[in-house]
Amino acid sequence: MLISLNSGLPVSSASEFVPDRRATACITGHREKSILPYKGDPLFSDITVGAVKMMLYRHIDMAAERGYTDFISGLATGADLWAAEYIIRKKQTDPRIRLIGAMPYLRHAEHFPKDSLGLLEEVERAADVLLTVNTDPDIVYSKRGEASGLYRDRNFFMVDSSSAVIAFLNEGSFASGTSQTVNYAYRSGRLIARFGISEVYELIDRAGTDLRNIRRELAFLNNAFDTQP
Repeated sequence: MLISLNSGLPVSSASEFVPDRRATACITGHREKSILPYKGDPLFSDITVGAVKMMLYRHIDMAAERGYTDFISGLATGADLWAAEYIIRKKQTDPRIRLIGAMPYLRHAEHFPKDSLGLLEEVERAADVLLTVNTDPDIVYSKRGEASGLYRDRNFFMVDSSSAVIAFLNEGSFASGTSQTVNYAYRSGRLIARFGISEVYELIDRAGTDLRNIRRELAFLNNAFDTQP
C-alpha cells in the first residue's frame, strides 16, 4: 500500500483512476512568489494575492454552475492548494463536489516551504481521492533522466482526466509548469478558463483595493464555461 509521507493517508495509483471527464475540471496556476503586487507597490501585495484567490474561486464557482462536480488539484503550492482549500469549503454546502488530489510522486512535499505543509495535510485529509502519478516510493525529481518528467506527467494526467482546465497563467510565462499544462490542454481540445495577473489588476482598477468590493465585482463576470472548445 502506498502512503502519503505528509498525512500518512493511503494513496492510489493514478493509473487506476477512472474519471468522469464530462464532470471533471483540473486547476493549474502560479505560486505566490510569481504574483507581482498591484502597481508594483509592496503595500498592495496582500490585496493582490487576495484578488488572485477570489478570481480563482469565482472560476471554480463558474465551473460548478455549469455542472462540473469533480476538481483535480495538482497539490502544488500557490494556486493548486488555494483552489483545493476553497473546494473543501464548497464540499460543506454542496455534496456533489469532489476533490481529487494528484501528486506527481510520493516525495513531492520534501521541497515544500514549512508553512505550506499544514495546508497540504489539510487538503490531503479532505480529498475524496488521493493519487500519485508515479508510484516509485524512492523516486525524486531530477532535471535529467527519467525523473525529469515527473511534473510533466502529473500535468498531462490532470488534463487527460478532465474536460476543462481552470488556469491562472500570466502572459509571457512560457517556461512554467502552468504554461506546459495549458498548452497541452489546447492541443487536447479542452475547454480552458484562463486568467492572468493583468485581469487581476483590471479587477482592482474597477473595484478598488477593498476585498469586499472585489468580491462584488466578480459576481458580474460572464461565465467562462459558456464557450465550448
